[in-house]
Amino acid sequence: MNIYLTIFLYVAFGVISGIFGGLGMGGGTLLIPLLTIFLGFDQKLSQGINLVSFVVMAIFALLVHYKNGYIQTRGIIYIIISGVIFSVLGALLAGFLPSDYLRMAFGVFLCLLSIVQVIKVIKK
Repeated sequence: MNIYLTIFLYVAFGVISGIFGGLGMGGGTLLIPLLTIFLGFDQKLSQGINLVSFVVMAIFALLVHYKNGYIQTRGIIYIIISGVIFSVLGALLAGFLPSDYLRMAFGVFLCLLSIVQVIKVIKK
């Protein structure tokens, strides 16, 4: 692939995932498929890149949401503790699983997420 096209795709995918991450949808929902499908990255590598980019995006999104008064701190410690524990367990599990299983699980997750969103729209 042409180096200029590759750089353009990196930037474009970063912009797209940053916008959706800032909106609260989760940039990884788009970034992981973009990296694996269009750039041929391994699933584990794509998930690692997503985690690193998520940390940066989350910090800025958190600051903006806090400034606008959208952060409620009551009970947040329980979410943080359980999130850290299960993130570590999930990362350990992902380290043992083959990339094909992770890719399948992520695809199933996206399909289920799509179904839930369609049902929510239909109910309204």
